[in-house]
Amino acid sequence: MEQTLKVTNVLSDPTRYNIYQYLIKHHQEVSVVEIAELFDIHPNVARLHLSKLEDINIVESYSLKTGKGGRPSRVYRLSNEVIELNFPHRDYKLLSTIAIESFVELGEAGKHALYQTGYKYGNKVIERYNNGPLFEELTKEQKINILEDAGTMLGMYPDFQYNADKNSVTFQIKNCPFKEVASTNLAMVCKLHNNFLKGMFEALFTNVDLIENENMFNGCENCTYVAKLSIV
Repeated sequence: MEQTLKVTNVLSDPTRYNIYQYLIKHHQEVSVVEIAELFDIHPNVARLHLSKLEDINIVESYSLKTGKGGRPSRVYRLSNEVIELNFPHRDYKLLSTIAIESFVELGEAGKHALYQTGYKYGNKVIERYNNGPLFEELTKEQKINILEDAGTMLGMYPDFQYNADKNSVTFQIKNCPFKEVASTNLAMVCKLHNNFLKGMFEALFTNVDLIENENMFNGCENCTYVAKLSIV
């Protein structure tokens, strides 16, 4: 509870919260000067905000030599700490781990059921947007906007690019929504996430071939994919 109160207190400041969101979305190191310029604040204020985020372990910093002599500059980046805020305490990470391990105990049939469930819920996320024009009446660009909006709402902070020549979508996932349970069941959780993404795509397109090119858990900066689309 004490840590929860510290986190809520630190993130209650709008500028500090927006800095944290920026770090999640862009997933790269930043300096005090960069943050000061981006948010139009004094460098001392930027340093204070970054230090506060570091105090609760959601940001980490280290010295970086510039190669120009003088003192090394200090840069900040996201830590691997996952924020979990529940009032009262509810351990959804434990529940997720129990559920996944239960599927594992059922063997191949359990794994198949897990992946099918992921696909189904990916579909359901997109179906919530079906309160305007029918999906088949939308352009590819409009459908991709729906995918990007849904992915952002889920905390994935995705970036989609449509390639008309190849009729495909390349995209990056900058934040894994299943990060806290992936450490103990990496292969299954990643496949579950892939099926979830495929379910999102196939709510809008048919017969999508989803290919993973990079995985952040293998040391890559982001998870990157290519989705080859069929003509609707």
